[in-house]
Amino acid sequence: MAETPDAKTARLQVNDPLGARIVLIDKPVFRIGRKSESDLRSVGTDVSREHAEIVRLDDGRFLLKDRGSRCGTFVNDEQVTERPLRHRDKIRLGRSGSAEMVFLADDAADSRLSHASGLVDLRPLTTLLDRLRGLGSSRVLDEVLVLVMDSAIDATGAERGFIMLANPKGELEFTIARARGKVTLSGKSFETSQKIPQEVFATGQERIVADLRDADLAGQHLGTVALGIRHVLCTPLRVVRYLERTATESDQRPIGVLYLDSREKGQLMSAAAQSALEAVAGEAASAIESARLYREATEKARIERELQLAAEIQRALLPDALLSGPHFDVASASIPCRSIGGDFFDYFNLAGDQFAFTLGDVAGKGPPAALLTAMIQGAFAAQVTSTDSPAALMAHINRTLIRRAIQSRFVTVMYGVLAPDGRLTYSNAGHNPPMLVGKTGVRRLETGGLILGLFPHATYEEETLQLEDGDTLVVFSDGVTEALNAAGDEFGEERLLPCIEAHRGSTPEVLLDRILVTVRTFAASAAQNDDVTALVLRYGKR
Repeated sequence: MAETPDAKTARLQVNDPLGARIVLIDKPVFRIGRKSESDLRSVGTDVSREHAEIVRLDDGRFLLKDRGSRCGTFVNDEQVTERPLRHRDKIRLGRSGSAEMVFLADDAADSRLSHASGLVDLRPLTTLLDRLRGLGSSRVLDEVLVLVMDSAIDATGAERGFIMLANPKGELEFTIARARGKVTLSGKSFETSQKIPQEVFATGQERIVADLRDADLAGQHLGTVALGIRHVLCTPLRVVRYLERTATESDQRPIGVLYLDSREKGQLMSAAAQSALEAVAGEAASAIESARLYREATEKARIERELQLAAEIQRALLPDALLSGPHFDVASASIPCRSIGGDFFDYFNLAGDQFAFTLGDVAGKGPPAALLTAMIQGAFAAQVTSTDSPAALMAHINRTLIRRAIQSRFVTVMYGVLAPDGRLTYSNAGHNPPMLVGKTGVRRLETGGLILGLFPHATYEEETLQLEDGDTLVVFSDGVTEALNAAGDEFGEERLLPCIEAHRGSTPEVLLDRILVTVRTFAASAAQNDDVTALVLRYGKR
């Protein structure tokens, strides 16, 4: 019959990265886990914050219960949910074996702690791991790397240590190098074994080399051996993809390696040092990844703030959407597919009560297109009052862009001038032909020339039309007609024209709104890859 443990003498003989020790089970419910509030705190890589507990039953026996740990609780190598404990039962937290203990039911010889040669008390690592978990997104990556590297060197007695992280291509790169005494090693490359870190990263398995001078290794590590380096300890840095109870090594993603070496064997080759490094690596990987993600998030937030400011500036460069004069009403809108876009529109009041307007579409998207848009708007504003005709203005803007030699950047532009008597003079530089809708039907305005910014010797023409009261001009970018629906179909002029015809009696503001709503309804949830800009101008004396 099994011996009933005495509540006063039940103990756990513990061997984990915090050191080998004897712990008295002195509470009715004795909690075990990574939390600092645990009665027995353990820091193995597979140990959950609230991993297990030992409950003292009324009859004096002890019951081990798993508390929903991620990697399981084992008694004598059998995974259990709960199990009555017997003297000398071997308990393991998780699969890796980094946190093991023996249940002791008496005060016999098992209650003593053996201090074998080379055993290192690693309890100071508790503070380190707490700090690592607390870093997360509150400290920068460089500080995390320094803390991890110094702690790993101190815990293992190594002379040097390196952290190598994978770049976006999956290649290992030196990230930090430190030496004993918290000394930073300068440079981007060092005399270290190249083969061992690559193998550890590729396989995800720790590598321990007791002596690099071994016949099968010496030829591969000549530079390291020449420095007197003999002993190497290298472990992968892995982060768990998802925190599930059934997670295994296959559920973990390597982000780099932690490499230590030394000329003297010392404690670097001890089992305690190796367990310590495993624990540090597990915690370090999470802390490093959190710091990297935080840095990326911070950089992304900075870029988003700058883009938001750029969008506000771009909107400020556009005139008011609605404008009315003695002989016209106009409404315009520009909706970028990103934060900032490459479409623009603008209005100009010229001598003799003439009203000028332009709408353009710069090649490309995002910041480059937005910068070129601002430059072109400035060029129009600077020249519109000193150039005699739309065709001459187009030629001048083309020369300005050619002179800037902005590679692969061009713009399509429609520019027109409306006189009080209804004369409309325009020039179209490669832009979608605007639609002039009147009593006699629909006319497309195509006279002009090539796109601006690519052809040094391009010439431009202009045309003058006589508008009647109520005639309406609709100018639009290709983001309108080339808007796509989920099936990949384009909106097209065949859908735009009926929309214009159906609302031709409405004000420019209402007609513009119906065009945009119709395009948006057609596209529905399909992602768009171009800016949508339109201008509606109606001629009519008041």
